[in-house]
Amino acid sequence: MTKKTRMIAKFFQTSAVALVLGLTPLTAAPVIAQSKFEAVITVNNAPITQFEIEQRARFLRLLRAPGDPIALAREQLIEDRLKLQAARQSGIEVNEEQIAAGMDRFASQANLSGAEMVKLLASEGVYEETFRAFIIAGVSWSDLTRARFAPRVSISEDDLERARAAVGKGGGVEVLMSELIIPYTPQTQEQVEATARRISEGASESSFAAEARRYSATRTAPSGGRLPWTPLNELPGGLRGIILGLAPGDVTDPLPLQGAVALFQLRDIRETDVAEPDYAAIEYAAYYINGGRSEQALARAARVEADTDTCDDLYGIAQGEDPRVLERGSKAPSEIPQDIAYELSKLDPGEVSYTLTRSNGETLVLLMLCGRSQTIAEEAPATGETTADSAEGEATANALSETEMLSRQIGDQRLASYADGYMAQLKAEARIVEK
Repeated sequence: MTKKTRMIAKFFQTSAVALVLGLTPLTAAPVIAQSKFEAVITVNNAPITQFEIEQRARFLRLLRAPGDPIALAREQLIEDRLKLQAARQSGIEVNEEQIAAGMDRFASQANLSGAEMVKLLASEGVYEETFRAFIIAGVSWSDLTRARFAPRVSISEDDLERARAAVGKGGGVEVLMSELIIPYTPQTQEQVEATARRISEGASESSFAAEARRYSATRTAPSGGRLPWTPLNELPGGLRGIILGLAPGDVTDPLPLQGAVALFQLRDIRETDVAEPDYAAIEYAAYYINGGRSEQALARAARVEADTDTCDDLYGIAQGEDPRVLERGSKAPSEIPQDIAYELSKLDPGEVSYTLTRSNGETLVLLMLCGRSQTIAEEAPATGETTADSAEGEATANALSETEMLSRQIGDQRLASYADGYMAQLKAEARIVEK
C-alpha cells in the first residue's frame, strides 16, 4: 500500500462521510471467470455475486476495516440492496450529475478530485464501478431517510440546553428512563405497531409502567420498565439524540428494531460531577438459539446464563454446534446495530440479555457484554496568550459554532436512529437467501 493510499485509508476510517454513505462496491467489468458472476446471495430476488463480495472485501482491506472482510462484505452488500430497493420504491433515483458531485465531494475530503480517487482505487484493484455504486447507494439512502424522517426532527432551545449539559466539561449527564420493547412476528407486526403508537400518544408515567408490565419482553417488565440512572454516554449515539429531545414525562415515537418496536420514557435527567468516559470499542458475544421467544428457547437461554460467567465460557457452550451460532467481536460504538447497542448499554461485563430476536422472530439472541475499551484522551496542545478583545471574539465565535454543531449533531443522531430502525425493519421483512 502506497503512502497516499494509507492516508486515504486513515481518512475513510474517520470520515463522517463514510458513516453516512456506507461502503458499497457492487459491480465491475473485468474479464473474470463466469462463476464469479453467479449469485451467492439473493435479497428479495436481487442477486449478489461472488465477484461483488470479493471487490467489497478488497475495498474493506484497503480501508483497514476491523473484522472478517468477507463476512463484513456480505453483510453490507445485503444492506445496500435493501437501501436501493427502498429508495426506488419511493421514487428516488440519482442522476449522473449527482453521482459525479458525490464522487468529487467524497474525494475532496482527502484533497483529491473524483478522477484522482478513481485512479488511486484502481491501482489497488478496486474498480470505478465499485466507487460509483458506493456513491449511488449512499446518496439514495441519504435522500430516502431525510425525505422519510426529517419532518419528525425538530430541535428546540431546550434540546440544545440539554445537549450543552451533556457535553459540559468536567462532568456528565445521567438519565432516568423507562423502556418498553415489544417483539413481533410477521403475523403480529401490524398489531404490535398499532399498540406502540397508542402507548406513545398519551402515556403518563403510571400508564407507561402498566403497559410495560403487560407487553414488554425486557427483564424490567415486572418493575414497569423502569431503569436505574444511566450515563448518557453509554446509550447508542442515535438514541442519545432522541432522549435529549425529551422533557421529563415525554415518550418517544415508536422506534423500529429488528423484530420489535421500542418505546422510551424520560423520567428525569441530571448533571454529575464525574466526566463520562468515551468508549473506543465495545466487545460482546452473541449466541443464537432456535425457537425465538418460545418457552423452550427462553429456558435454554436461562441455562446458558447460569452456566457462564465470561464471554470465553460461551465457546464451551457452543462446542459441537454450527460455528455460526456464536459470534464475538470488538466494534466501535457507531458500528454496532442500534438494538444490540442499546441492550449492551444496560449490561456490565459478564451480564447477558436475551430480549432480541432475529430471522423474523425465529431465533433468540443471547447477548453478553465482554468489556468496554475507553478512548485514551490526547493532551490538549498549549495555547499562546491572547488579548481580552481577541479572547472575547473567540468566545463568541466558539459559542456560535457550538450551537450550530450541537444542532447538527442532534439532528444527525435522530436521523441516524430512525435510519437504523428502518434498516432493521427492512431486514426483518426481506427474503434473504445465502448460499
